[in-house]
Amino acid sequence: MANETFTGWMTQIQQTMETALERFLPSTDSLPQRLHQAMRYVTLQGGKRVRPLLVFAAGELSGATCENLARAAAAVEMIHAYSLVHDDMPCMDDDVLRRGKPTCHVAYDEATALLVGDALQTQAFELLSVPMDGVNAAEQLAMCHTLARASGHAGMAGGQAIDLASVGQTLNLPELEFMHMLKTGALIRAAVMLGAMAGKPLSTVQTEQLDIFAKRIGLAFQVVDDVLDCEADTATLGKTAGKDAANDKPTYVSLMGLAEAKQFARDLRAEAFAALDIFGPDADRLKQLADYIVARSF
Repeated sequence: MANETFTGWMTQIQQTMETALERFLPSTDSLPQRLHQAMRYVTLQGGKRVRPLLVFAAGELSGATCENLARAAAAVEMIHAYSLVHDDMPCMDDDVLRRGKPTCHVAYDEATALLVGDALQTQAFELLSVPMDGVNAAEQLAMCHTLARASGHAGMAGGQAIDLASVGQTLNLPELEFMHMLKTGALIRAAVMLGAMAGKPLSTVQTEQLDIFAKRIGLAFQVVDDVLDCEADTATLGKTAGKDAANDKPTYVSLMGLAEAKQFARDLRAEAFAALDIFGPDADRLKQLADYIVARSF
């Protein structure tokens, strides 16, 4: 497929997600208004929507409906937005800029930021608990389990705990990879799997191969983030550049070096591509997204 076709598809999905999030988030006309305003502030009109894009791309493998994919993608994006709000708070990474605008605790206050994260997390599971067309109750329960597992102690929250405990520490490559498989990779992996689960069931072999793709591209995403933290400026990133180095956090760049980290990202992309061979051209969107994720630093 031509790059223009992919760009058009990506823009369309991003617009679809903006409309869906507008619809799924509580209105600012209802109480508590300040909480609802802050929820919309951190979720709408921000980010590249990589995780929702992965949901929709994986949904092409299972023939999932647009409404099912929009609901699953919105749930993932709300979990992601909540994690950013909490990560930016003074008790965590203490950052003042996110997606090119003041972080939630700066724009509002710390108590509101804490509640925004809590509310977005529960809103995500409310979305996934509404009956979906063509998805039976057992499959929908499995979707809720997938997102919960990716968000909690065995996923994103657990990875953040390891990250906080690792400041100033020396980690080896397996330890760093384990941390990021949880902190960043788990939710990306869930996005891919939820997209596939929102339609007709895949075979066991197809599911296994798709999971390999999701693991590899989730790790590649973090490697590229580490590279960008070193090479890109604050305006490009939409968040404070050089934060990891300033906080003495272990990264792929600090452990491997810049050139080696870039090559590692390329290697992970190649492994992700190979895992999709079983799907043929139906997986083209996922491959294009893998290219997009890795090419951010090159």
